[in-house]
Amino acid sequence: MPAFLELLKAVLFGIVEGVTEWLPISSTGHMILLDELIHLDVSAEFYKLFEVVIQLGAILAVILLYFDRIWPIKKKDGVLTLDRATLDLWGKIIVACLPAAVIGILFNDWMEEHFFTPEVVAITLIAYGFLFAIIENYNLGSRSVKTVEDISYRKAFEVGVFQLFSLVPGTSRSGSTIMGGLLIGLERSVAAEFTFYLAIPVMIGASLLKLVKYIMRMGFTFNSSELILLAVGSLVAFVVSILVIRFLMSYIKKHTFVPFGYYRIALGMVVLIYFKLLN
Repeated sequence: MPAFLELLKAVLFGIVEGVTEWLPISSTGHMILLDELIHLDVSAEFYKLFEVVIQLGAILAVILLYFDRIWPIKKKDGVLTLDRATLDLWGKIIVACLPAAVIGILFNDWMEEHFFTPEVVAITLIAYGFLFAIIENYNLGSRSVKTVEDISYRKAFEVGVFQLFSLVPGTSRSGSTIMGGLLIGLERSVAAEFTFYLAIPVMIGASLLKLVKYIMRMGFTFNSSELILLAVGSLVAFVVSILVIRFLMSYIKKHTFVPFGYYRIALGMVVLIYFKLLN
């Protein structure tokens, strides 16, 4: 059984993951800063796994909230059938995930080695913060795509190309795809919803890849304390994600992403100053 303080830390990490994974403010940037301030009393290898696995809790929130939209087996006239519209949606999701999947698998370790630094996170936080402010203030993009069903395969692929930028830490996966969606003509709510769907294969795949790598290096050597920390962090991330997703979809009906851009700029400066002073 982990110490009570470690459980509280796991709760805090779960809250931060649940909030920052869906808002376009970079979960990586927040996790790096949080890890500097509050260390979990675990090995470096296990922490890397913990950071990714609690994302599964976050992604389960999307599956729960949008299950009717993403589950392709529907009951019509008492008969179970495959829904063509849902299968079409999954086709677009797969097309959008292909660029990041290919590049991510090939260069994931290299990216982690060279780009996972506070300086890179700070720069991307600030740069994309300015981009969000510019896109929204100048109303760039036509906003002609009003529903997820109206997204063409070409536009889905274009969103996937923008998702490539999220391989650089601090960019934010949701931030890059939402920003890309706005630029190619998606409504805010459509860009956000499609981003949630893209997270399902991306985050599950990333989590499983990390888990396999961990087991190959360390073996299946989890003790009871580590399993409890994983469960607590994932459960908290799940509950918080449900609340945050509902908040975001309600918020963007009447507001722009500009405040998130300003927040990114402020956080990027904090990260940069903190680590520069530390060194």
